[in-house]
Amino acid sequence: MERHHPGIDSLRLPAEVITAWKVRLATKTVRKRLPDGSYREFTEPRRGAIGIKTQVRAFYLDLAEWAVEDPGQWAAWVAPCPISEAECSGRKAEKQLKARMDQRTRERLPALPTLVKTAHRLLKEATMRLDALNAAPLGSDFSVLGETFRVPRFSKCADGRPIHAWDAKGTRRSFAGEERSAFWGWAAIEILRHTGIRIEELLELGHHSIVSYKLPTTGQTVPLLQIAPSKTDQERLVLVTPELADVLSTVVARVRGSDGRVPVLRSYDYYERVWNPPMPLLFQDRSGGYLRPLSRATIRRGLDVTLLASGLTDSAGDPLIFQPHDFRRIFITDSILNGLPPHIAQVIAGHDHIGTTMGYAAIYPTDAIEAHRAFIARRRALRPADEYRTVTPEEWGEFLGHFERRKLALGDCGRAYGTDCAHEHPCVRCPALIVHATERPRLVEIRDNLHTRILEAEREGWLGEIEGLQSSLTHAEEKLAQLDAQISRKQESVDLGIPTLREIVARTTAAATPPGPA
Repeated sequence: MERHHPGIDSLRLPAEVITAWKVRLATKTVRKRLPDGSYREFTEPRRGAIGIKTQVRAFYLDLAEWAVEDPGQWAAWVAPCPISEAECSGRKAEKQLKARMDQRTRERLPALPTLVKTAHRLLKEATMRLDALNAAPLGSDFSVLGETFRVPRFSKCADGRPIHAWDAKGTRRSFAGEERSAFWGWAAIEILRHTGIRIEELLELGHHSIVSYKLPTTGQTVPLLQIAPSKTDQERLVLVTPELADVLSTVVARVRGSDGRVPVLRSYDYYERVWNPPMPLLFQDRSGGYLRPLSRATIRRGLDVTLLASGLTDSAGDPLIFQPHDFRRIFITDSILNGLPPHIAQVIAGHDHIGTTMGYAAIYPTDAIEAHRAFIARRRALRPADEYRTVTPEEWGEFLGHFERRKLALGDCGRAYGTDCAHEHPCVRCPALIVHATERPRLVEIRDNLHTRILEAEREGWLGEIEGLQSSLTHAEEKLAQLDAQISRKQESVDLGIPTLREIVARTTAAATPPGPA
């Protein structure tokens, strides 16, 4: 406040200052990193604005409470709260968050096969380049995948092999680094999409996490992946599919040492702020001559390289951005859409409440329609077949003819289908007559004609017709009044009786004032 409005020395803020602060709070400028490594600034709505308003409101209310307990210290700081209770309601924000997450999942789920194929292709090409580099003599040229590279004359590796080469443009290419990034990007994508685990759980997977279980019914041994507790402190097991088993075996074969064992390393837990005990981690690699656990940044860099090579774009045409947590939402959504019960998906995902699991699932409109159609088909199968017989052409023609016969000179007849006219067609007297607004001049003409006929019957002494004409005139005037009221309601605004602020204050003051002596 002091930066934007110099000179403010009190918490009692003017209305224009509060309004300007709320406008600034509504948006923010963020700097995002794109998959190609460049950065771009975006102006977007501030999603945490409600949380900030809640903190400011709590601060003002706390000052008022402290002033009651210690007036000498806090009474001077008490001021009207500039944030109302309605502005701190998070229901709308929660619905908007759910809608954004569902749209994000729907946008990325169809792109997952392309991302998987691209990761596999990049790993295959990076392996071919590294193998060609290792097979080429020092100082020679070699070609692979339609590109020509030159091997340096001297090696910087202990085994006598180079780790980089120069392409035709003179650019230095680290084939070992490209293969390392492609492999761990491929491994992370495969494991995340097959298990739906969190990224911190992925980095804590160890060789001991792969366990076996014998089914008590058939005696068959199935592999399971034991997920260490991370967010909810709930340890769980995930069934290992054949595709996931192939990925895990490839990772184990890569990190296994010359003695056939997976090296034991210590890793740092960024959430608990503690060092984990030594474990045979699967996501480890040699960097700078030492074995180190892989970091989140390494996984994200491999994922960004894969996304950039895939050429996937979002609805706005910008490069599609995947986060590791997107695979978790996609896994839960795909599992539920393919028939997995939500309570089983809750156990696999490690959620405390099934509402959290359903919040991850993005149900498609087409799926809801198909499920509703299947429900109708099941319900129809339980009902007698006579209720769903095919309508004959005669019945269909009679049904359509009913609505044709309802059209009258003054409007439509509102009688039900299959019923005949019970009033011998005196439509002006019939309560089922629905007069159209365009036929008001005709109804006025009928009313005036009835007046003339009544005067004629009285003059000629036709007493037998006066009673019928008078009844028709009464009904005509009633329908004309109803039509005028209907037209006026469409043209005029309706006062809902919402009290003004002055009336509310007057009522509150009157209610708070104690009654005087009688």
